[in-house]
Amino acid sequence: MRINVAVIGAGSWGTTVAALAAENADTVLWSRRETLADAINNHHVNTDYLADFTLPQQLRATTDLRAAVATADVLVMAVPSHGYREVAAQAAPYLRPWVPVVSLVKGIERSSLKRMSEVTAEEMPGHPVAVLTGPNLAKEILAGQPAASVVAINDGTIASELQRIFSRPSLRIYTNPDVVGCEVSGVVKNIIAIAAGMAEGMGFGENTRATLITRGLAEMTRLGMALGASAGTFAGLAGMGDLIATCSSKQSRNNTVGLRLGEGQAIKDILAGMNMVAEGVKSSPPVLDLARRYGVEMPITEQVVAVCHHGRSARDALTALMQRTTNSKLG
Repeated sequence: MRINVAVIGAGSWGTTVAALAAENADTVLWSRRETLADAINNHHVNTDYLADFTLPQQLRATTDLRAAVATADVLVMAVPSHGYREVAAQAAPYLRPWVPVVSLVKGIERSSLKRMSEVTAEEMPGHPVAVLTGPNLAKEILAGQPAASVVAINDGTIASELQRIFSRPSLRIYTNPDVVGCEVSGVVKNIIAIAAGMAEGMGFGENTRATLITRGLAEMTRLGMALGASAGTFAGLAGMGDLIATCSSKQSRNNTVGLRLGEGQAIKDILAGMNMVAEGVKSSPPVLDLARRYGVEMPITEQVVAVCHHGRSARDALTALMQRTTNSKLG
């Protein structure tokens, strides 16, 4: 018997995951905008974010949150972190008991410093919570390029079913019980991608990017371990894999923000011209606050916060990183 999947949020990644699920389950995609839902239903295209790709004909879209959620056997949350709690609270009354909730969101809540799985548990108590994450650039996934992703949940039965729903011949899904590690990886990699973009925007090359990726991985791992994650997660697809993809691709919103910062553009002008959310900008302050709460050193994150939120130039941020006191620990 086919199951029903509801994806809440019709951005590029939400739409991509809905397209994946539609091949294996009856899937509905919720959009805030009627015009976008109509384009998906009538022309099988997301005109706002993925205009060059034809979506599966069986994928349906709606602006009715209740209709989308009420019959769902799996609920996928794909709204930005700053609006996640509000939408989760709106959807919760319509969600049947024990339906698994899958978060696609690689952000952290500013006010509470909580990961999206924690927010979900508060707003949708009693529901198993999973995370889908990895080095997954939406356009490459829709184009059928070979890739892999991770479903993180500590329930093996649910993990296996989610693995089946989201798999395609060109997309291999792995499972991992380490929800904390997978979420921390997804959040921090966006911040490091901003730093890597800044370096490129200033004209620096592969040595600089490799240094930022490697030291960024160290920051990610330190924070994750402090929160109870497993070290091995950060060496896998959710950690190093996603970090490399996001720091290296012009398809990455966060890398693009960093690139333009490195070229000298103002953050307010950059964000004003984007139609999608760069989660690393919003998540960097709460990540830094979380790191300080647990006594974790995150110097790259600290400089990204300084540039994005306190007016420091990208060049001054790089200088501050290079002038840090050197210690003898392994690089």
